[in-house]
Amino acid sequence: MNQISRQILFVAILIFPGTIQLQAQSGKAVIYVSTKGDNTHSGSKDAPLLTLDMALRKAREMRRTADPAIQQGLHIYVGGGTYQLNEPIILRPEDSGSPVSGTVIESIPGEKPVLSGGIQIRGWKKAGSGIAGLPAAAKGKVWVANAPLSGDQVIDFRQLYVNNEKAVRSRDTKAGVMNRILSWDHEAQTCWIPRPAADLREAKGLEMFIHQWWSIAVLRVRSVYFRGDSAQLSFWQPESRIQSEHPWPAPRISKKDGNSAFYLSNAIQFLNEPGEWFLDKMNQKVYYWPKQNENLQKAVITVPVLETVLKIEGTIDRPVAYISFRGIAFEHTTWLRPSKEGHVPHQSGMYMTDAYALKVPGTADKKTLENQAWVGRPPSAVEVTFANHTRFEQCRFQHMGSCGLDYKRGTHDDVIIGNVFKDIAGSGIQAGVFSDATHEVHFPYQPADLREVCRNLLISNNLITDVTNEDWGTLGISAGYMNGINIEHNDISEVSYSGISVGWGWTKTVNVAMNNRIAGNKIHRYARHMYDVSAIYTLSAQPASVIEENYVDSIYKAPYAHDPNHWFYLYTDEGSSFFTVKNNWTPSDKYLKNANGPGNVWENNGPMVADSIKRAAGLQPDFRFLLKDIAPAAAYWEINHALVPKN
Repeated sequence: MNQISRQILFVAILIFPGTIQLQAQSGKAVIYVSTKGDNTHSGSKDAPLLTLDMALRKAREMRRTADPAIQQGLHIYVGGGTYQLNEPIILRPEDSGSPVSGTVIESIPGEKPVLSGGIQIRGWKKAGSGIAGLPAAAKGKVWVANAPLSGDQVIDFRQLYVNNEKAVRSRDTKAGVMNRILSWDHEAQTCWIPRPAADLREAKGLEMFIHQWWSIAVLRVRSVYFRGDSAQLSFWQPESRIQSEHPWPAPRISKKDGNSAFYLSNAIQFLNEPGEWFLDKMNQKVYYWPKQNENLQKAVITVPVLETVLKIEGTIDRPVAYISFRGIAFEHTTWLRPSKEGHVPHQSGMYMTDAYALKVPGTADKKTLENQAWVGRPPSAVEVTFANHTRFEQCRFQHMGSCGLDYKRGTHDDVIIGNVFKDIAGSGIQAGVFSDATHEVHFPYQPADLREVCRNLLISNNLITDVTNEDWGTLGISAGYMNGINIEHNDISEVSYSGISVGWGWTKTVNVAMNNRIAGNKIHRYARHMYDVSAIYTLSAQPASVIEENYVDSIYKAPYAHDPNHWFYLYTDEGSSFFTVKNNWTPSDKYLKNANGPGNVWENNGPMVADSIKRAAGLQPDFRFLLKDIAPAAAYWEINHALVPKN
């Protein structure tokens, strides 16, 4: 051993006693984390730390001091169990690795660590009599616990999990069943509905969930006025104004296909069957009617608290780099904007902050444009901003109140491979800039500093299933303005709207979006709730982009679609330009090319495509073990069948 090697070994012993054997074998520094650890420990295998935050702090110090032990990289091994987070974990520029010395945060082989943004509710007992508003059918069957507190404030939440199965927030109809509105008064900002069976005059926190074209809206009900067999709803601001002023998508009134469907939720008056729950914020109580096989004295009841559990957050001049996550589960995140300001999305779950019809149509980019909208971006459990060479591999993203994983801005050369995205309220994966708060959605995105653009993102061999299960207008994979995104060999199923969407802006103007590829994906059992829909959907000009060798099958008959025939297998929407669409297997040629721009080439798509394309699509052999987690088909939903063209 030479003198330099002795010095490195001596430093390693001082910092990480107990890890030297592994370091000598791998040439990498190692830190261990365990639910049985202690943050006063060294971080060795025999003396692990308790939290990932502390492990990252130790790693950061090694980077800061240029410790020789990390010359070939740094591993943080996380043991199995649930790590309940009080705040998001944040990786900053100071945590960056290098091409020869990356940081890998991974599970100990064979163990399953969970980074959870939730807390458990304990102390359940049978509820007594005299609960105001509780339906007669629920009396003697409902259990109650004290609502969780943060300081002296009740923690709000919109999801509740019983043994990690999502329970139903109390609603006036069974899951899958909705009523239809009678009318909508845009000037008065009110809606007439059939008279509810329950007396809602004293209901607090009541919400309306409404289906409208390709999106939904969640509106907080301000008042209910009964008249005969009908009821008039008014709503709180700001969603009341936005919902009634924006022209697209809007409540539908149609004698032919039916008015917009809706349901009411979040009232104790609706707690009328097993599997439902209600949070009484005023009296600080949580009520739940257990299913037949559930024992609340033994069950684990979890509610989400954090909106985001992990942020990789650099700046345009100092990005985060060379960070990888492997074998980590991210779970139990919330999103509370719908409870505080309502939720009125424009498309892809992007909620409108302002929107209205133009009295005089036309903008500089589009002479016939008749509306304007400005949107915000829903949060994700994991968010990546101004970072490069990051990687998520064999991780799990599940039980989430908004989106799963989001590459937001200024990212490049990143990889998302071999992960499971399941039980997510919004999109599984989001990527790229959509519209900034001050950028009207129909204008093309062309920033002065191109370092803002997300480019060269590989999304490969992921299982994406049972996502979009609350915000029905979101997607399996939703990408805005991207340069060089490669979406390949993913299996996407049980989504409420489209499987994959790439593009934003509704414009033929060439912008930063280009060189995008969607290839070899299997997309099936989609459009569970919404139409104006497709397995693969595009917007705007995207030069040198390709959609090829995908396998599309089994589109649901959405029961409340605004137009029962407005569904497609492939859909290039407004402004889509310079795409090559070829060799995609679909059951028929039911495609839509709406207001496309120039340069599109369609070649050899439909059921005549070789069966080898079908067999090769979806997860590749090394990743097919993930299919054990695929969600089952929706009960009682039928599949659409289009006529196969004759030769």
